[in-house]
Amino acid sequence: MITIDFNLDWKLKLQNRFINYVKIYSTSDPESEATPSTPQQWDIAKYIFEELKTLGLSDVSMDEHGYIYAYVPSNLENDDEPVVGFISHYDTSPDFNGENVKPQIWDDYDGGDLVLNNETGFTLSPSKFERLKDYVGKTLITTDGTTLLGADDKAGIAEIVTAAEYLLAHPEIKHGRIAIGFTPDEEIGRGAHKFDVKKFGAEWAYTMDGSEVGELEYENFNAAGAVVKIHGLSVHPGYAFGKMVNASLLAAEFIKMLPENETPSTTKGFEGFYHLTDLKSEVSEAKIQYIIRDHDHEKFEARKKFMTDVVAEFNKKFGAGTAEIEIKEQYLNMKQQFEGKMHIVDIAEQAMKDANIEPKIKAIRGGTDGAQLSYMGLPCPNIFAGGLNFHGPYEYVCLESMEKAVKVIVNIAKAIKKR
Repeated sequence: MITIDFNLDWKLKLQNRFINYVKIYSTSDPESEATPSTPQQWDIAKYIFEELKTLGLSDVSMDEHGYIYAYVPSNLENDDEPVVGFISHYDTSPDFNGENVKPQIWDDYDGGDLVLNNETGFTLSPSKFERLKDYVGKTLITTDGTTLLGADDKAGIAEIVTAAEYLLAHPEIKHGRIAIGFTPDEEIGRGAHKFDVKKFGAEWAYTMDGSEVGELEYENFNAAGAVVKIHGLSVHPGYAFGKMVNASLLAAEFIKMLPENETPSTTKGFEGFYHLTDLKSEVSEAKIQYIIRDHDHEKFEARKKFMTDVVAEFNKKFGAGTAEIEIKEQYLNMKQQFEGKMHIVDIAEQAMKDANIEPKIKAIRGGTDGAQLSYMGLPCPNIFAGGLNFHGPYEYVCLESMEKAVKVIVNIAKAIKKR
């Protein structure tokens, strides 16, 4: 077995690449119908596109929607290997500020509190996030407490690009053609919507979009988004008796009608939930946004029906047409797409073992582009990228975890049939 010599120079390449990515503002927007949903995503898309061409990858392209495709050419004399792909997304979550990210590097972490911002005292502490203790002696990259970091999923992009560069620099590692794809708008559930599976040309792929080292996931939530609009009636408050209908108060009533114990903070494992993600309201109009999640398809369908039933009950109480709901399916559990194809998961599991990583095969309490792609004919499990505490100011990533992800990619890329 060829040893992957990931020396200090390669670690710095990986670190600097990631730092460059997270500094580029690329938050997506669920309110936009464009693709990408925000103009700032074009900035990072163009940056990555030029970088891939400079590195010497083949057939580098970017379409009119910001989807990027590139390839590491096969270096086999007689290539009968399946084309395998790696995919990540370059948008960051709209759940928290993603503009003006100022990453901080903490070498040889000592296990104590990290004061991320001296002015505000904002602190990342193992007393609140116990997993920090697992990274004593490692290099951590954090925010400054005013933004998210963007390791979700710029860590995945940095790992894929670095692995591609490594393979090009080490022709002694024999491999078939490797496909690479980067997408916009994954964070708003649309990352795979316009992905060209036929052009990508892979028999299967892996999203590098997981969290802790060893994560390997091929089942996920079924997911939908629900928008509830509540119509009020605004009149002057001095003359409102018997006339005003305050949509903000009605929105509060509606929220109370959903189960208190079926939220992200009160569920775990395979338990589903309703998650209130956004509320905008004034007297005349309120807009409430939810995401609906469940691993079990029947329970998922029941949750969608429950939401529509609640709206019907609400309208009985407050008048026909007071509330309306629109539910859009986002992605489904990809598990059933792996029936008869478990070798795809087995290859990734062995690649981790070859890198001295203990695989942790589990279900995702979330979803990736891979869930949709699996239903589009491209089976696509999810692999760890190394970040933690996504979508907020406590987000961080361990450089050594990212290094391990690169090694897993290279191990998967090695001639599969030969192994």
